[in-house]
Amino acid sequence: METAISAEGLRKRYGDHQALSGIDLEVPAGTILGVLGPNGAGKTTTVRILATLLEPDEGRATVAGYDLATQAREVRGHIGLAGQYAAVDERLTGRENLQLIGVLLHLGRRGAKARAHELLDRFGLLDAADRPAKTYSGGMRRRLDLAASLVGRPPVLFLDEPTTGLDLTSRMTLWQMIRDQVAEGVTVLLTTQYLEEADQLADRIAVIDRGTVIAEGTPDQLKRKVGGERLEVSVASVADLEAVARTLAEISPGEPVTDRGARTVSVPLTGGVATIAGAASGLQRLGIEPEDFAVRRSSLDDVFLALTGEQGRTEAGSEPAPATTSTTTKEKQPA
Repeated sequence: METAISAEGLRKRYGDHQALSGIDLEVPAGTILGVLGPNGAGKTTTVRILATLLEPDEGRATVAGYDLATQAREVRGHIGLAGQYAAVDERLTGRENLQLIGVLLHLGRRGAKARAHELLDRFGLLDAADRPAKTYSGGMRRRLDLAASLVGRPPVLFLDEPTTGLDLTSRMTLWQMIRDQVAEGVTVLLTTQYLEEADQLADRIAVIDRGTVIAEGTPDQLKRKVGGERLEVSVASVADLEAVARTLAEISPGEPVTDRGARTVSVPLTGGVATIAGAASGLQRLGIEPEDFAVRRSSLDDVFLALTGEQGRTEAGSEPAPATTSTTTKEKQPA
C-alpha cells in the first residue's frame, strides 16, 4: 500500500524544552492514524511540522509523496489542516468563508461558488449558509472549519483535536464526515484527547509521550498489550474481598487486583470459559453472591494510562501554543 505520510527522526526544541525527541511515523494512503498523548507530549508540534508550519531541527518527512524540506510548496498544495479551534472568519457567512478559500485556491469565482455549495450541502449547513459564522453553534463552526480544509480536495488531511469542546451528538456527526472522506481515499492524521474517538475512527494508533512514539498498533493490538480481557467480580461487602481474591488466585495465573473502594477483584482471563466456570464454582462454595460478575476488555483508557502513567501534563509541561490555522493551500501559508 502506498505511504501517504512518512516521518523519520523528527526533532524539535523550544529553548530548553525538547518538544520532539525523534518521531517516527508511517501512514498508509486512505487510512486514519490516531495520535494520542498527554498534554505537552508533542502531538501538535508533530502536526505543525508535517503541515510545513514549523521546520524540524532534525529528521526528514514526506507528505503526499513530496519531501518536506525541499518541496514544501507542493506539500501545502496537497494537504488540508484543521487546528484545535475553528479558524473561520466570523464576520463572513458560511458560504462566503468557503468561496473565499476557493478563490484563493484559483478555482475561479464560478468554481469556488459551486464547491462552496457542494460542501455546505454535504456538511448540513445549507440552511445556515448565508448567516454570519458568528451565529453558528460550536458544532456548526467545526463542520464549517472541516469543510474549509476540504475545498481544494486534498488527498491528506491533518486534524488536530477537531472535536474539542463538542457535545457527543456533534462529535458523532463529525466522526461520520471524517469516515466519509476516508472512504473516498483521503488519508487522515488525527490527534485527539478523546480515547473513544481514536477507538472509533483510527485504523492504527500511535501513542506519543515526551516527544517520542512509545507504542503503535491497531486499537485491538494495543489493548492486548495491557492485559486483554479480565474477569471482574464485585461484592456487597468489603469483608468478602480477601476470600474472593484467594479464590480467583486459584483459577488464574495472574495476580488478583483488588479495589476496596469499588469492592471489586479482577484477574486476567487467560483460560476463557474454564476460568469463568472455576470462578463461579469457587464463589458458590464460599456462599458469596456477587453484585456483578463480568468479563471486562481493556479499553484505550487502560492502554493510555498503562503506557504513559498519567492522564495529562501540567500546563508547565505543555507545548507552546499553536497558531490557530485551517488551510488547504500553499497560498495561505508562506514558503
